[in-house]
Amino acid sequence: MELDQRYIEDCFIKYAKVNTRSDVSSKQVPTTPGQKELALIVRDDLKKLGIEAWYNEKTAFTIARIPSNTDKNLSSIGFIAHLDTADFNSENVCPIVHPDYDGGDVVLNEGLGIVLSSKEFPDLKKFKGQRLITTDGTTLLGADDKAGVAGLLGAVKYLKEHPDFEHGALYLAFGPDEEIGQGAKRFDETEFPVEFAYTLDNGQPGEIEYETFNAAWAQIEVEGTAVHPGDAYGLMVNAALIANEIVSALPQDEVPEKSKDHEGFILVNEFDATVDHAYLSMIIRDFDTEKFFAKQEFLKELVSKINARYDKPRVTLKFTEQYRNIGDTIKKNPYIVNLAIDSYKRLGFEVKIVPFRGGTDGNFFTQKGIPTPNLFNGGNNFHGQYEYVTTEAMATVSKTILTIVEEHVLQSQSRNMTPLP
Repeated sequence: MELDQRYIEDCFIKYAKVNTRSDVSSKQVPTTPGQKELALIVRDDLKKLGIEAWYNEKTAFTIARIPSNTDKNLSSIGFIAHLDTADFNSENVCPIVHPDYDGGDVVLNEGLGIVLSSKEFPDLKKFKGQRLITTDGTTLLGADDKAGVAGLLGAVKYLKEHPDFEHGALYLAFGPDEEIGQGAKRFDETEFPVEFAYTLDNGQPGEIEYETFNAAWAQIEVEGTAVHPGDAYGLMVNAALIANEIVSALPQDEVPEKSKDHEGFILVNEFDATVDHAYLSMIIRDFDTEKFFAKQEFLKELVSKINARYDKPRVTLKFTEQYRNIGDTIKKNPYIVNLAIDSYKRLGFEVKIVPFRGGTDGNFFTQKGIPTPNLFNGGNNFHGQYEYVTTEAMATVSKTILTIVEEHVLQSQSRNMTPLP
């Protein structure tokens, strides 16, 4: 399978130069103008390849459709990559290509003394001999997720140049505001009639993430009674002390700094308190749905016990659900993950199933009825000045997409339904 690696590289460099940093404080759709600019560029690049593609002004997604070219009865597959970049300097991104990378340190900016150190980042050595792409050390690169975008374009180009490559119908989506958890919420699933899909986000070849946290946001308000401390006996209700009591009652080992793998946590991420009023913000995370709701019940009971001590309810608690574990849905149809794993094995990857300790666009696509695990985009050191990717890694993304498409045809008569771990 010979891919046009220079095309993939050129696409990536062109996309990386567009400032698509999303903005959580913006009420626009998308939240920043550069995201629409890039969505239109991607749309036009797809059209140049002869692909039906369009931009949805309401959702800010570019969507594309590739019709089936087989008589086999195949369901449609979707592939998704996001256009925005994280909260780090994204103005005047200057991608630098280091051909035949030697495996050592890379001077990103001699004037500023910025070096991508192979000692600090030992994974660099894995890419010796490849075409390494970095920044000039003053911005992020945007491999998250423009490497996924470019890899997807590379796969599309191959399909157009090889019309005998058998495949079912494919749908592609390029979305905004993933980094702030907003873009996929607006997605119009009626434009994407697929059985399942894959996001092409962070990670390395062989990795697949089909489980995420269940996630909720808890807000607690405490009403105190402030009086002069000299006259406080029997009158003062100190909101700060009540808030501190709540925090002290939380499970001490169920915090991010003491949890890993499938372990959940409660994180107090904001604490603002005076005698008169206190505010607590917490995020609740757990892969296990029962444990996720048990954490919420624990907070409800704690608040109820505190309120029972006072003349009136002093503590209010509000939950906002953020997203649900995609694994609960995907495990009901293991073919979605097994298809990717079987494709990985054909490509010679070491399969690594990773529980994703966060959320992805796949959470929102899954909630909309499109089960969507995450694959990889091949980049490294995301969200900062030391971010990098190689042209070969992005070509691997393209090859993986094509292999999944091919494997879907091969398994048209008998799907791999091995239960997932």
